[in-house]
Amino acid sequence: MIELRDTVADELATFCEMDRDADTREHITLYSLKEHQREFERADIVYLSIYAASKLAGYFILALDPDSRSVEFRRIVVSAKGSGIGQAAIAAMETYCIERLQRQRIWLDVFESNSRGRHIYQKLGYRQCDNAESDGRNLLLMQKHLGAGVP
Repeated sequence: MIELRDTVADELATFCEMDRDADTREHITLYSLKEHQREFERADIVYLSIYAASKLAGYFILALDPDSRSVEFRRIVVSAKGSGIGQAAIAAMETYCIERLQRQRIWLDVFESNSRGRHIYQKLGYRQCDNAESDGRNLLLMQKHLGAGVP
Protein backbone atom coordinates (compact mmCIF):
# COMPACT_ATOMS: atom_id res chain seq x y z
CA MET A 1 0.00 0.00 0.00
CA ILE A 2 1.20 3.48 -0.94
CA GLU A 3 0.94 6.35 1.50
CA LEU A 4 1.88 9.97 0.88
CA ARG A 5 3.11 11.95 3.86
CA ASP A 6 4.20 15.53 4.28
CA THR A 7 7.97 15.43 4.06
CA VAL A 8 9.99 16.21 7.17
CA ALA A 9 13.36 17.96 6.90
CA ASP A 10 15.24 14.88 8.16
CA GLU A 11 14.21 12.99 4.99
CA LEU A 12 15.95 15.41 2.61
CA ALA A 13 19.38 13.75 2.95
CA THR A 14 17.82 10.42 1.95
CA PHE A 15 16.28 12.13 -1.09
CA CYS A 16 19.78 13.24 -2.13
CA GLU A 17 20.91 9.62 -1.97
CA MET A 18 17.92 8.51 -4.07
CA ASP A 19 18.69 11.26 -6.61
CA ARG A 20 22.21 9.90 -7.14
CA ASP A 21 21.00 6.51 -8.36
CA ALA A 22 22.42 6.03 -11.86
CA ASP A 23 19.02 5.49 -13.49
CA THR A 24 17.56 8.50 -11.70
CA ARG A 25 20.24 11.14 -12.12
CA GLU A 26 20.16 11.01 -15.91
CA HIS A 27 16.50 12.09 -15.89
CA ILE A 28 16.54 14.89 -13.30
CA THR A 29 18.45 18.02 -12.41
CA LEU A 30 20.40 16.99 -9.32
CA TYR A 31 19.87 19.03 -6.15
CA SER A 32 22.40 19.27 -3.37
CA LEU A 33 21.14 18.92 0.18
CA LYS A 34 21.31 22.71 0.48
CA GLU A 35 19.17 23.11 -2.66
CA HIS A 36 16.60 20.61 -1.35
CA GLN A 37 16.53 22.49 1.98
CA ARG A 38 16.04 25.84 0.23
CA GLU A 39 13.20 24.45 -1.94
CA PHE A 40 11.63 22.70 1.06
CA GLU A 41 11.31 26.08 2.85
CA ARG A 42 9.49 27.80 0.00
CA ALA A 43 5.76 28.42 0.50
CA ASP A 44 4.95 27.58 -3.13
CA ILE A 45 6.73 24.19 -3.08
CA VAL A 46 5.25 20.97 -1.69
CA TYR A 47 7.42 17.98 -0.85
CA LEU A 48 5.59 14.68 -0.37
CA SER A 49 7.25 11.50 0.87
CA ILE A 50 6.17 8.21 -0.69
CA TYR A 51 5.90 5.29 1.71
CA ALA A 52 5.41 1.69 0.58
CA ALA A 53 4.95 -1.02 3.20
CA SER A 54 5.71 1.65 5.85
CA LYS A 55 9.16 2.35 4.36
CA LEU A 56 10.35 5.52 2.64
CA ALA A 57 10.30 4.63 -1.06
CA GLY A 58 10.57 8.00 -2.81
CA TYR A 59 9.31 11.53 -3.00
CA PHE A 60 7.54 14.19 -5.04
CA ILE A 61 8.26 17.86 -5.53
CA LEU A 62 5.22 19.89 -6.57
CA ALA A 63 5.23 23.61 -7.38
CA LEU A 64 2.03 25.60 -6.92
CA ASP A 65 1.30 27.81 -9.92
CA PRO A 66 0.15 31.34 -9.07
CA ASP A 67 -3.08 30.81 -11.05
CA SER A 68 -4.41 28.75 -8.09
CA ARG A 69 -5.67 26.15 -10.59
CA SER A 70 -2.52 24.33 -11.67
CA VAL A 71 0.37 22.53 -10.08
CA GLU A 72 3.70 21.66 -11.62
CA PHE A 73 4.59 18.02 -11.02
CA ARG A 74 8.26 18.90 -10.79
CA ARG A 75 9.75 15.60 -9.68
CA ILE A 76 9.10 12.04 -8.67
CA VAL A 77 11.91 9.80 -7.51
CA VAL A 78 11.22 6.20 -6.54
CA SER A 79 13.94 3.91 -5.19
CA ALA A 80 12.44 0.62 -6.46
CA LYS A 81 11.86 1.10 -10.17
CA GLY A 82 9.59 -1.26 -12.06
CA SER A 83 7.65 -2.21 -8.93
CA GLY A 84 4.49 -0.18 -9.61
CA ILE A 85 5.18 2.13 -6.67
CA GLY A 86 5.60 5.15 -8.95
CA GLN A 87 2.31 4.67 -10.78
CA ALA A 88 0.39 4.11 -7.56
CA ALA A 89 2.08 7.14 -6.00
CA ILE A 90 1.16 9.34 -8.98
CA ALA A 91 -2.50 8.34 -8.60
CA ALA A 92 -2.32 9.22 -4.89
CA MET A 93 -0.61 12.52 -5.71
CA GLU A 94 -3.38 13.42 -8.16
CA THR A 95 -5.97 12.82 -5.43
CA TYR A 96 -3.87 14.97 -3.07
CA CYS A 97 -3.81 17.76 -5.67
CA ILE A 98 -7.60 17.67 -6.00
CA GLU A 99 -8.52 17.27 -2.33
CA ARG A 100 -5.76 19.09 -0.42
CA LEU A 101 -4.46 21.63 -2.93
CA GLN A 102 -7.78 22.28 -4.72
CA ARG A 103 -6.03 22.15 -8.10
CA GLN A 104 -7.64 21.25 -11.42
CA ARG A 105 -4.60 20.70 -13.64
CA ILE A 106 -1.20 19.07 -13.30
CA TRP A 107 1.60 19.74 -15.75
CA LEU A 108 5.11 18.39 -16.01
CA ASP A 109 8.14 18.29 -18.21
CA VAL A 110 9.99 15.13 -19.10
CA PHE A 111 13.18 14.68 -21.08
CA GLU A 112 12.35 13.21 -24.47
CA SER A 113 15.05 10.58 -23.80
CA ASN A 114 13.18 9.34 -20.69
CA SER A 115 11.12 6.66 -22.44
CA ARG A 116 10.03 4.99 -19.16
CA GLY A 117 8.72 8.27 -17.76
CA ARG A 118 6.97 9.24 -20.99
CA HIS A 119 5.29 5.83 -21.20
CA ILE A 120 4.04 5.99 -17.61
CA TYR A 121 2.75 9.55 -17.92
CA GLN A 122 0.90 8.73 -21.16
CA LYS A 123 -0.53 5.56 -19.61
CA LEU A 124 -1.85 7.65 -16.70
CA GLY A 125 -3.58 10.16 -18.99
CA TYR A 126 -0.99 12.93 -19.39
CA ARG A 127 -0.92 14.43 -22.87
CA GLN A 128 1.83 16.39 -24.55
CA CYS A 129 0.96 20.07 -24.84
CA ASP A 130 4.27 21.70 -25.85
CA ASN A 131 8.03 21.30 -26.27
CA ALA A 132 10.98 23.05 -24.66
CA GLU A 133 14.73 22.66 -24.29
CA SER A 134 16.98 22.43 -21.26
CA ASP A 135 20.77 22.40 -21.56
CA GLY A 136 20.52 21.23 -25.15
CA ARG A 137 18.12 18.38 -24.32
CA ASN A 138 14.57 18.17 -25.64
CA LEU A 139 11.79 18.42 -23.06
CA LEU A 140 8.19 17.39 -23.59
CA LEU A 141 5.60 19.39 -21.66
CA MET A 142 2.64 17.27 -20.62
CA GLN A 143 -0.57 18.00 -18.74
CA LYS A 144 -3.58 16.34 -17.22
CA HIS A 145 -6.87 17.94 -16.24
CA LEU A 146 -8.26 16.60 -12.97
CA GLY A 147 -11.80 15.91 -11.89
CA ALA A 148 -15.02 15.01 -13.64
CA GLY A 149 -16.16 17.16 -16.51
CA VAL A 150 -12.84 18.95 -16.90
CA PRO A 151 -11.52 18.89 -20.49
